[in-house]
Amino acid sequence: METLIMHPKNEEQLTALKAIAKAWKINVETSPYNPDFVAQIKESTMQVREGKFTTLDPDKSIWENLK
Repeated sequence: METLIMHPKNEEQLTALKAIAKAWKINVETSPYNPDFVAQIKESTMQVREGKFTTLDPDKSIWENLK
């Protein structure tokens, strides 16, 4: 079976989707993560893929690494 991820744009759509799922006895899971947090993680992952990060040398102090 497939898993569908839906992104309702407002509370009305969310309520309607929940009602349909309940009527059809479809299991619904909600994410425990804040959507803003998830967006930040996705952005950070994209930055790493693009090479936009700094590697720190564990043998140096943080201040030496930031020079």
